[in-house]
Amino acid sequence: MTATASALRVGIAASLALLLAGCAVGPDYRTPSLAMPVSWKGEAAKTRPARPQLSQWWRNLGDPLLNALVDEAVAGNLDVASAKAAIREARATRRQAVGGLFPTVDGTADADRTKTAATQTGTGASVTASTFQSGFDASWELDLFGATRREVEAATYGVDAANEELRSTLLTLVGDVAQNYVEARGYQARIALARRTAASQRETAGLTRQKLEAGSASSVDAANAAGLAATTAAEIPSLESSLAQSIHRLGVLTGRSPASLSPRMAATKPIPSPRRPPAAGLPADVLLTRPDVRRAERQLAQYTAKIGQAEAALYPSVSLTGSISTTSSKIGDLAKRSTIGWSYGPSVNVPLFQGGSLRAAVDVAKAQRDQYFVAFKASVLTALEDVENALVSLAKERQRAGQLATAASNYREAARLARELYRAGSSDFLDVLDAERSAFEAEDALLQSRVLAATDYVALNKALGGGWDRPVDVSKPEVVDVATGPRLGGQVVVASRPPPSARSR
Repeated sequence: MTATASALRVGIAASLALLLAGCAVGPDYRTPSLAMPVSWKGEAAKTRPARPQLSQWWRNLGDPLLNALVDEAVAGNLDVASAKAAIREARATRRQAVGGLFPTVDGTADADRTKTAATQTGTGASVTASTFQSGFDASWELDLFGATRREVEAATYGVDAANEELRSTLLTLVGDVAQNYVEARGYQARIALARRTAASQRETAGLTRQKLEAGSASSVDAANAAGLAATTAAEIPSLESSLAQSIHRLGVLTGRSPASLSPRMAATKPIPSPRRPPAAGLPADVLLTRPDVRRAERQLAQYTAKIGQAEAALYPSVSLTGSISTTSSKIGDLAKRSTIGWSYGPSVNVPLFQGGSLRAAVDVAKAQRDQYFVAFKASVLTALEDVENALVSLAKERQRAGQLATAASNYREAARLARELYRAGSSDFLDVLDAERSAFEAEDALLQSRVLAATDYVALNKALGGGWDRPVDVSKPEVVDVATGPRLGGQVVVASRPPPSARSR
C-alpha cells in the first residue's frame, strides 16, 4: 500500500511537472535544403575554388580617401541609424514576449471615508468610519501549448532578421560609396581629357587660321577646326554636372549636407583600379555571406513559429490567480490588528465556438509562412543571378578595356602624325579633323571602360556579400529624451544626438 501510494505521488508529481512545462504545437522550423550549382559559369574552371576574401574589399582599390569615406558613412549614414533602431525595437519586442512566461504581480491600496446617517444607525447619531485596504493580486497563465514560447521563438528570429537587415544596409552603403566615388573620379578624368583635347584642338584651329591668312587653307578648314574645338569644350559642363551629383550623393551617404565633401574631392585623382579580381568561391557560399538571403531565411523561421502561436489559441488555456489583502480601520493597523483575506485557484478557458476565426488565423499564419518561403527561394536565385552577372560583366569589361587601350594608343599616334603632316603641308585638314575626333572618342571610351570595370568590381563584391564586417554599436539611441518623469505640464524636450562622425572629430 505504501509503495502504491508512493508511486501514485511520483506519477502525480511527474504529471504536474509535465503540465507546467507544457508542450508546443505547430511545426518546428528546419532550414530549407535548396539545390545549388556546383560552380559559377562566369568564372574560369578551377580544381579547388578559392574562398572569396570579402573583408574590407574596398581597400583593394588603393585609395585612402575612399577608405575614410566608407568609415564616415558607416558612422553617420541615416539608413544605418534606422537599421540600428530596428534592432533595438526587435530586442525590446523579444523582451516583451519573454515577460509573458512569468507571473504578474500588482499591488493595490484603497482608502474609504464613509458617513452613516442617524436614521440608519438606529442610535440617534450619525457614524463616520474609515477603512484602509492593501494587498497584492497575482496571475500566471500556464503556457501549456507553447503559445508564449512560440511568440518568444518568433521574436528571437525577428532579432536575427533585424541584425541581417543592418548587415544588408551596410553592404549596400559601402557599395554605393565606392561606386559613386569611382564615378566621381571618372568624371574628373574625363573633364581633364576634354580640357586637354579642346586646348590642342584650339591650337590646331589657330594654325589653320594662320594657313588661311597665308592662302594655304580654306575658310571651310578654319570653320571646321574652330567647330571641333567648341564641340569638345561643350562636353565639359555636362561632365561637371555629373561630377557634382556624384559628390553630392557621397555627402548624403555619409550623413552630411550634399556639398560638404566638395573641398575634399576638389583635387583630381586617378580612377581607382582593383589590384586583382576577387575569387567567387562556391555558389553555396552566398547562403552564408549574403545578408539579404540570411534575412529572408530568418524571416521564414519567424513566420514558421507564428503558426504554432496561432494553433495554440485552439486549445484550452489555464491561469493561476491569487490575491491577498489586509483591511483595517486605521492605516497603522494594516500590519498589526487587521483583517486578512486571501484567495487562490486555477481558471480554465476553453474555446468552444469562435465562428471559425481561430482556424482562419492558423490559415493566415500558414499562408504568410509560404510567402516567406517563396521570398527566401527568390532571394537565393537573385543572389546567384547577381554574382553570375557581375562575373561576366567584370571579365568582359576588362577585355574591352584592353582593346580600347590599344585603340586609344593608335589613335593618339595617328592624331600626332596628322597634325605634323598638316603643319608641314603634306596632309589635308580633313585627315587632322578625323584623327583628333577619333583620338578623343577613343580616350574618353577608355576612361569610361575603366570606370565600368571598377564599378563591376564593386558590384561583384556586393553580390558575393562583401560588406562591413566590424562591430557596430546599436545600443545608443538617436534621440535622447529629457524631462520625461511625472510633471504637472509643459513640453518634453527632445535632444538629438550628433552623428558619431561629428562627435569623433
